[in-house]
This record gives sequence, structure tokens and C-alpha cells, in this order.
Amino acid sequence: MNMQEIVNPMDTPPLVLPPTEPLHSRILYILLVIWRAMTVNRKVAVGSTIVGIFILVGLFGPLIVRTPPEDTSNLFIAPPSMTHWLGTTVVGQDIFSQLIYGTRTSIFWGFLTGLLVTLLSILIGLVSGYFGSWVDNLLTLLTNVSLVLPSLPLAIVLAAYFPRGPVTISLVIVFTNWAWQARVLRAQTLSMRSREFVAAARAMGESAWRIVFFEILPNEIGIIVAGFVSTTIYVVLTWAALEFLGLGDGTIPSWGSILYWAQQAGALGGGLWWWFIPPGACIAILGAGLSLINFGIDEIADPRLR
Repeated sequence: MNMQEIVNPMDTPPLVLPPTEPLHSRILYILLVIWRAMTVNRKVAVGSTIVGIFILVGLFGPLIVRTPPEDTSNLFIAPPSMTHWLGTTVVGQDIFSQLIYGTRTSIFWGFLTGLLVTLLSILIGLVSGYFGSWVDNLLTLLTNVSLVLPSLPLAIVLAAYFPRGPVTISLVIVFTNWAWQARVLRAQTLSMRSREFVAAARAMGESAWRIVFFEILPNEIGIIVAGFVSTTIYVVLTWAALEFLGLGDGTIPSWGSILYWAQQAGALGGGLWWWFIPPGACIAILGAGLSLINFGIDEIADPRLR
């Protein structure tokens, strides 16, 4: 059964694609509907612009900056100048270069970790909601236990125990933050598994896995996108917090590691504002952009919030 009911986020009836359309055409069509809905909302447009700028800086910034972030000079704790746009550190490293390279690291690992959290939530939420029985009981138990545990303290303990590095931080955040979105998707799947198109797919003899991932999943894209944005906001903040506490690899430039070394050198108390304000501002601005996207998606899904 290839026919899909696609929930249009605007106030129009659900769209139905012809059953002859291949899977890639249906996915592109769903993305097109989402894009049309997003571009009519000013908050989503502004937020997407902010996030897009950071992505472009992360992709192409290190190709433009000529000074490697690890290079030192004789200018120690120098304020911003034409030579060093954001000043230098206590060992003469260029902070602007560190910020640009750190943007690539923070953006890449932030979005990758948010994607991994979302994928794990999709798998557990949809499987739990559709199959029910002992599978649902077991996965619901794991979800409830994960929700009860405090995620940030647990992440700090795990990150301190295992070898330090971006992979460790990413896996720790995935392990401690998948449950809430999985619970939302489970509830939505419980509602959808009794819909007519799912019953028709069963009558056509489609396998349970195909029904879950080809029939139910496309109808939950809106919830998944909103959950991914919310998760990424939390991931970026948690990542910076763990690195600020010294639980990351300090040799890899990132926003959190810049703040860590600034704190270690006493930049906050010494008035070296050019060292800690830029990475803090980047974290805040990126979080604001993602929040605007999230608020805009809520307004699209619920017109009463406009």
C-alpha cells in the first residue's frame, strides 16, 4: 500500500499522493510541502537564515582563514586589532581563527548528535507504539527509566568516566536524551496504527516493518522535525557545558573548548572579554535561531499560536 495521507501544516485538507508514485517522489513531495509551510512563517525564515549562516561559516570559514588555530605568536593577550580581529590568548593564539574552526566542530557535532538522538527516538518510539505487547512494555520501561534519570548530571559522570573526545560526548548525549522524543512518537504511533490507511496496508499483506517506516513514519515528519530542532538546541548547549567543564578534548577547537581555556586562564576575572564573549555569543545566537525555527513550526502546526 503506497498511498499516504500527508498532514498539511496549513489549514487545508490532507494531501494524498497517487499510489503509483515511487518512494523518493513521495519523500520529495513531503519535503516540498514542509518547505512551503516554513517559508510563509517569518520566525522560521529568520531562524533558518541564522542557522544557514553558521553552517556556511563552518563549511567554508576554515578554507578562508589562513592562520591555523594552534599557531602561537609573540602577541600575548593582545586585544582585537587589524592583525588579530578577536585578539589573542595567553600563548598568542588567534582567537578569531579558533572561533571559525570551532564553528565547524560545534555545528558538525551538534547537528550530527541531534540527528543520532532523533533516529534512536524514531526507532524506539515507532516500534514501541506499533507492535505493542511485551515489546511496548519493555521499551516503555526503558523510556520511563531514562526520563527519571537527570540527563545532565548523568552525562557529566559518563563523560568523565570514558576517554575524552567528541565521540564520547556525542554518544553520552545520545544515551541520555533520546527518551522524551521517543515517548511523543510512541503516543502518535498508537493513534495512527488504527487509521484506515494502516488497516488497508495490513489487508494488502504488507510487512509490519514496511507499515511502520513507509506508511506511519511519513505522517509523523512534522513532529520529528520539531523534535530534531528542540533536541539540537539542547545538544549544542550540553556540548558546550561538558567542554567548559573540561570533559572534552581541549586540543580540538570548539566553542566549548574556547570557553574552557578562557576560564582556565582567568579571562572572565581579568577582563579579557574578547576571549569569552565571541564563543558565548555564537552559542546564544545559534540557540536563538533554532528556537525561532521551533516557535515557527509550532505556529504552523497550531494557527491559534499566531
